Amino acid sequence: MAEQRERYQAGVMPYAQMGYWDPDYEPQDTDVIALFRITPQTGVDPVEAAAAVAGESSTATWTVVWTDRLTACDRYRAKAYRVEPVPGATGQYFSYIAYNLDLFEEGSIANLTASIIGNVFGFKPLKALRLEDMRIPVAYLKTFQGPPTGIVVERERLDKFGRPLLGATTKPKLGLSGKNYGRVVYEALKGGLDFVKDDENINSQPFMHWRDRFLYCMEAVNKAAAATGEVKGHYLNVTAATMEDMYERADFAKKLGSCIVMIDLVIGYTAIQSMAKWARRNDMILHLHRAGHGTYTRQKTHGVSFRVIAKWMRMAGVDHIHAGTVVGKLEGDPNVIKGIYSNCRDSITHKNLEHGVFFDQDWAGLRKVMPVASGGIHAGQMHQLISYLGEDVVLQFGGGTIGHPQGIQAGATANRVALEAMIKARNEGRDIWNEGPDILAAAARWCTPLRAALETWKDVTFNYQSTDTADFVPTATVA
Repeated sequence: MAEQRERYQAGVMPYAQMGYWDPDYEPQDTDVIALFRITPQTGVDPVEAAAAVAGESSTATWTVVWTDRLTACDRYRAKAYRVEPVPGATGQYFSYIAYNLDLFEEGSIANLTASIIGNVFGFKPLKALRLEDMRIPVAYLKTFQGPPTGIVVERERLDKFGRPLLGATTKPKLGLSGKNYGRVVYEALKGGLDFVKDDENINSQPFMHWRDRFLYCMEAVNKAAAATGEVKGHYLNVTAATMEDMYERADFAKKLGSCIVMIDLVIGYTAIQSMAKWARRNDMILHLHRAGHGTYTRQKTHGVSFRVIAKWMRMAGVDHIHAGTVVGKLEGDPNVIKGIYSNCRDSITHKNLEHGVFFDQDWAGLRKVMPVASGGIHAGQMHQLISYLGEDVVLQFGGGTIGHPQGIQAGATANRVALEAMIKARNEGRDIWNEGPDILAAAARWCTPLRAALETWKDVTFNYQSTDTADFVPTATVA
């Protein structure tokens, strides 16, 4: 009783003493677990910093409040239970925090994130804070819809198996009239691509109203499908100012016969989940462009790791997500990208510190997300892309198709031939990583568009050091 009086005496006490630090706590199978990278201010104890993060992301405030006693407060307090230094990063600490499942509304990414990343990232005692990974319990996953289509069903609808899908983003992404936009789409699909897509910022501007774009794009899709005998698609971006506008655009895309629509990450978690439910009801593939993510995922000490965003989006229910290329123009450490792709495509994602994956994650039967690789890639990198990313991926060559010196259709043909040649070589058991350039050169001898692509972009690379890299690397030991 005396301890209770002392605990709830008015005033300020350390978060660790308020019950938000428990080194003896054993996480339950039903707990949500978050791993934070904490950089405390000078003089702030890392354990107290971890306890503060646990407190401020669950039930605590800056001072003792007696109303805690009106709740099952011991149950509802998040518990930091492990703090350890980050390898090779002085002043940074990994903090493991467990949250009781009752703290979260079922099936709501908005509610989950309001707690985990809601207020605590501006907390003054911390120089920086980053959410590195999460373990989502099966009990909570089962309250989410997940992807409306999934990789298996998407391949069945498209009748495309055993290879990556090929796509491109229409360029220039802004400024074309609807008719010229549709011409680009047709040429790219006719040349051999499976998909063409709108980019993140093409919505409904003065130079091209959304309805005109949809009409011309679907005319192009249908003509290309008739000419090639293949299922084709164009990601029609339905991102808009309101949910009513997005539903209107999505419904129109369905009426025109589109198999896929697109949304941007910036529309927000509630809107994403709403569109995912619409896509499930309407048998539509849902593509998510990760527009805006680099503002909070790229820096290593503050923000949210993209592997966490990928987990949330699989739960929210998207079928495609841009997830990195390794060799392109955008951020992408090879090991980090492997961890992100694992979260998208695995039935069970296994702990792999080298890939930045800190927990085993059973996906409880949620359908798989197709990662999309885009940004500065071209036909000459095909062996690298397949070696790094596998075959359940969409490879999107925007400039690498539309910038081809012989035209858009030739650019698409170059990419399709490069892909088919590399898949054939892989299936024959050849070492495509080391033999890739020779395989492409051999294919280019009878394919003029591929020969022109290889010559045009042979020296183009984006070899910059990644800012987001894994903290754990294997070290050699003496046998």
